[in-house]
Amino acid sequence: MGIYDVPIAYLIEETAEKLKTDIEEPEFTKYVKTGVHRERAPQRDDWFYVRMASILYRAYKWNVIGTERLRSYYGGKRNRGVKEEHQYKASGKVIRSAVQKLEAGGYLEKAQP
Repeated sequence: MGIYDVPIAYLIEETAEKLKTDIEEPEFTKYVKTGVHRERAPQRDDWFYVRMASILYRAYKWNVIGTERLRSYYGGKRNRGVKEEHQYKASGKVIRSAVQKLEAGGYLEKAQP
């Protein structure tokens, strides 16, 4: 059975539960938004683990990931009132710290040039 045979929502939830036992959540995750395009911080208490699980899935699917590519993927449109909406990137600090935690835990490794 492969990774594509399981529903993605179930896969990410189960991976997030596994990551909770292995990786410690950074302190700043209680106070930050996930990007400038969001109005409020995430409602879920375990949102950082879900984001790390999603990054692992993206790494498997894309093979090579980078902070900028992930920022574009997790970004969104910002509500600017009557002005036109524009695409904004997600928070680099959140993604960078998630990737660093996954590398420290042995889930990811840097690609050699």
